[in-house]
Amino acid sequence: MKFVETLTAQGHYAVEATHTTTLEITKEKNLSSKGNCIIAVAASKGAADLNPALKKLIRNIKTRITVLIQVEDLSENIRGWGEPRLSLEHLQDLVIRRSTYVCPRTLMVKADKAAVNLNRELVEKLREPLSRVEVKIEAEL
Repeated sequence: MKFVETLTAQGHYAVEATHTTTLEITKEKNLSSKGNCIIAVAASKGAADLNPALKKLIRNIKTRITVLIQVEDLSENIRGWGEPRLSLEHLQDLVIRRSTYVCPRTLMVKADKAAVNLNRELVEKLREPLSRVEVKIEAEL
């Protein structure tokens, strides 16, 4: 069983992408210097907006999740796992975690990358306020 959902976001001049354990995409339009895990703003969806079929798959511990982040010709894949405790109820944010910590913003756990691990050329593109970011979430059981 497989489900794919796509959302869009945009870059922001304050993107640092230096957090070592998380990566976040938010519907918020502004970003402070404390948001060093945030890689994109003005997202078209938060956790609560995801398709119920995708949420059901994500809540299975055996589900492999891949998130593709693309800006122009640069892209990055992040792979992680589903978790039955994920509520996926947050209205604004989607958070990818290297740990097993769970909150309403968590999209996946045990990810193979955090914000700091992203290709720095991609991060430079994410710092451009007008850059269009495409995020594809693929869950496969």
